[in-house]
Amino acid sequence: MILVVGANGMLGRDLTALLGDRCHGIDIDDIDITDPGSVLKVIGDLKPEVVINCAAYTDVDGCEANTETAMAVNGEGVAYLAMACRDNGALLVQISTDYIFDGGKGTPYVEDDAPCPLSVYGESKQAGEMNAAFSPEHLIVRTQWLYGVHGKNFVETMLRLGAEKDELTVVDDQIGSPTWTVDLARAIIALIDSGCRGIYHAANADYCSWNQFAAAIFEEAGLAVSVKPMTTTELNRPARRPLYSTLACDKLTADTGFSPQSWRDALRAYLQLRSK
Repeated sequence: MILVVGANGMLGRDLTALLGDRCHGIDIDDIDITDPGSVLKVIGDLKPEVVINCAAYTDVDGCEANTETAMAVNGEGVAYLAMACRDNGALLVQISTDYIFDGGKGTPYVEDDAPCPLSVYGESKQAGEMNAAFSPEHLIVRTQWLYGVHGKNFVETMLRLGAEKDELTVVDDQIGSPTWTVDLARAIIALIDSGCRGIYHAANADYCSWNQFAAAIFEEAGLAVSVKPMTTTELNRPARRPLYSTLACDKLTADTGFSPQSWRDALRAYLQLRSK
């Protein structure tokens, strides 16, 4: 059995839908990953073969003001899951992020590039990666720029604002790969089914800026909205962001045969799905 922790979240719900009878989903009402006793009891009682951890504190700016919470959820909680998985002989699948990198490389990051997080969020997720290794059987899946039908995300924000305004200003100097949670879920399942271990990158193919992504959203949705550029410095958010954090996913394809579709095709499929 595959246990999905954080099953009510954006990625968790897509994973449970795709896995169907293969999985059991739990969330905050069933497990507190910051409590080792809770984690040991749940994993010990259910005895899953695989644990996919989708639980995380993902408010990047909020993490700057709530360092202890970020580290407790994204770092220490993973250690408790890893130890429980080790004790029960389960595979731990930990979802991580491009924010463990500083964005200064200038080319897509590969799995063995050295982490250098710029924010508390990035530091906490790097701690989670390190703690996942407490389980001898572990799989770390780094991704980025997620959106899906089951949670708040950039696409929905743009669609809401685009229905209200005919001009928006969006950052144009952060580059990455917008990733649909359905495609990420497919990649995670492919990695599990292929027996993969270690670190993998999984994101939709190709890359763009947030500004270009916003323009594509409006074009695909048939909204006449002008998207003006601005810099990350002008945006002036509490947490620093990597400017170029595209993830190379060649290892995923080589080891599983799964090739994520382009971000533009994924966006089109997402918009078609949400309109039904």
